[in-house]
Amino acid sequence: MEKIVSLCKRRGFIFQSSEIYGGLNGLWDYGPLGVELKRNLKNYWWRAMVHERDDVVGMDGSILTNRAVWKASGHEDTFSDPMVDCRVCKARLRADQVIEKKGVRQCPNCGSKDLTDSRPFNLMFKTYVGATEDESSLTYLRPETAQSIFTQFKNILEVSRKKLPFGIAQIGKAFRNEINPRNFTFRSREFEQMELEYFCRAEEGMKWLDYWLEERLKFYQNIGISREKLHAREVPENERAFYSKGTHDIEYDFPFGRQELEGVAYRTDYDLSQHQKASGKSLEYFDEETKQKFIPHVVEPSAGVDRTVLALICSAYAEDQAPDEKGKMETRVVLRFHPRMAPIKCAVFPLLRNKEPLVAKAKQIVDLLRSHMSVFYDESGAIGRRYRRQDEIGTPFCVTVDFETFGEKQAQLRDTVTLRERDSMKQERVKISDLLELLLVRIA
Repeated sequence: MEKIVSLCKRRGFIFQSSEIYGGLNGLWDYGPLGVELKRNLKNYWWRAMVHERDDVVGMDGSILTNRAVWKASGHEDTFSDPMVDCRVCKARLRADQVIEKKGVRQCPNCGSKDLTDSRPFNLMFKTYVGATEDESSLTYLRPETAQSIFTQFKNILEVSRKKLPFGIAQIGKAFRNEINPRNFTFRSREFEQMELEYFCRAEEGMKWLDYWLEERLKFYQNIGISREKLHAREVPENERAFYSKGTHDIEYDFPFGRQELEGVAYRTDYDLSQHQKASGKSLEYFDEETKQKFIPHVVEPSAGVDRTVLALICSAYAEDQAPDEKGKMETRVVLRFHPRMAPIKCAVFPLLRNKEPLVAKAKQIVDLLRSHMSVFYDESGAIGRRYRRQDEIGTPFCVTVDFETFGEKQAQLRDTVTLRERDSMKQERVKISDLLELLLVRIA
């Protein structure tokens, strides 16, 4: 894990927020490569969940909402974690982080047995709306994106003209005042969620729960995460929310242990019922065929963007042996991203930076590709070093313009370039006229 954290900073994937001021625990900034990786993930999720389906529409809810939303949903009263303090080292811990030896609780940091009793700690960030800071203007930064979907259910139902079953998808920021953020970006105070609320009839709830579990497992495989490192855990009844009839956690084998990437939960009609009761507004669905009115049930696949980005990096990280310019074997660090997730799809090099025809042709190829994919131009250093830099950031393809591009030795190689593949390091000659189509097929 230390190697991955170091690479993330060195190559511009992830930095600690406010680092020049000592940082702020549990908050992270994404650099040039990190933001591209994150965007690729979100775009592919949206493509798979919304654009490629007829039964799902999207929305983007506000981060701040009326406080009544959080009262009705139960978050204001119950959205908390049990917290314990160590009186010796002053560590503030989640109760499940406290270790127990021979029936005695101990601090995991200093080993002290002098701990406070556990007490509830509300995870929501408070803020105020308007010019006064009093109880009447109090609200919260949202701890999840789902509630805005439930409160807008009737509006979206009417304008989209969908019939059950159908879903509403959303990607957005959420905030939780975690007691003890840890494991790099895995548990953070500010994070993004990719959520779908899939509304259905009560008698079909369990069927759709099973369906979405399989769909979500396929999604992770389609972005390059090995099925062998994914685990579907059925959450036992005593660990589920009281309103859930079934929940599955999709877990991934991180370097720091098996942890949850996504939850797929059958939330029944709890949320819509609570908001209908609290607001006094009908959130019922009218079935035109049966002439019945009822509150739909809902299945929720909810994934963490930041956790999935971290899983992508962990899954892609590898070290192998490769020859340098002189043929000597050396350790190569490579990120084996699936091409559709890679921050940069193709790097373009002129063989020599001081040969104007090579540079000009390379820049022409950059212009050819740039409107279709993320491209990186590099003319500094030996060609082998340039390949290594791209391997380390996960670029799947490199194009080199050399003297053969101008047919200096073999006329049949005129207007061709060397295309090098990251994982195998194999090289092939490709016509410039065929390059764009070939790359688009391979990065799809």
